[in-house]
Amino acid sequence: MKLWVGVTDTDWFNNLACLSRETALDEVNFWQPGGKGAFKILQPGEPFLFKLRHPINKIVGGGFFVYWTRLPMSLAWEAFREKNGALSYGEMRRLILRRRNEPPESKEDFNIGCIILAQPFFFSKEEWINVPQDWSPSIQQGKHYRIDQEPGKSLWREIQLRLASREYIRERENEWEITRVGEKGITEGPRYGEGILIKPRLGQGTFRVLVTDAYQRACAITFEHSLPALEAAHIKPFSLGGTHEVRNGLLLRSDLHRLFDKGYLTITPDYYIEVSRRLRDDFENGHTYYPFHGRRLHHLPANPADHPDKNLLLWHNEEVYKG
Repeated sequence: MKLWVGVTDTDWFNNLACLSRETALDEVNFWQPGGKGAFKILQPGEPFLFKLRHPINKIVGGGFFVYWTRLPMSLAWEAFREKNGALSYGEMRRLILRRRNEPPESKEDFNIGCIILAQPFFFSKEEWINVPQDWSPSIQQGKHYRIDQEPGKSLWREIQLRLASREYIRERENEWEITRVGEKGITEGPRYGEGILIKPRLGQGTFRVLVTDAYQRACAITFEHSLPALEAAHIKPFSLGGTHEVRNGLLLRSDLHRLFDKGYLTITPDYYIEVSRRLRDDFENGHTYYPFHGRRLHHLPANPADHPDKNLLLWHNEEVYKG
């Protein structure tokens, strides 16, 4: 298992640390202003630590790697908002343009790299950790370590000691459970039982990004590729017990997303599109949408494991759709 120590700005860290004191953060976006090189160092669930820029040679927090992708700045903001480590889109844009050496008056919506982290943690100043002795001030982006070899082993032990006093507790199925961080990564289980290895839990922004990429940035129904017009739809809403997993999602054009949520459109468990007659009855219209009725959904994620869950589609057919 590896960990990564990533170099970041003090303002990015302070904004998120302050936000974490106001609300429980489930995810953050550690963005890369250049957005050129893919981040391939870590596997999902491995630790990603925050090190403030030189001359502050301290590790100040971290999270657990989920996914890397490249997004336009505006869509990264829409997906994660303040979890990007900025108080506003304007502030985030100014930081990125400065890091890219672009003029501040630029109107370009540049692509940036997005390293998505789950279950972030932020240490108080007295908990900050010195960087390993082999750390060089010339390092601009970061450095990886193995946790079964020094100095990564000692660094990971220091992280564990700090996290041991800030258990990640959540409520699921009316039972309090705890997420533990150990030598095998993130584990969870009953408070007094044995933990088992799991994936990091996903947040709303991560859900949007994962669904968007799983569908290759094209609407599942129309194959529309205009990214600003596309939205990740939950089949079963999170507020009703749905998850942020890709199998609970569809990438839809924004108008189709609204119709899906309101029950005027659904996808059957065998992936056929149905458009409710209520669309005509309620609004004396619908001619734009009825041609989709009866068509099979051919645009699905390349990975069958990401295909819409048929039980969730059945739930939508029976509980939401106005047939």
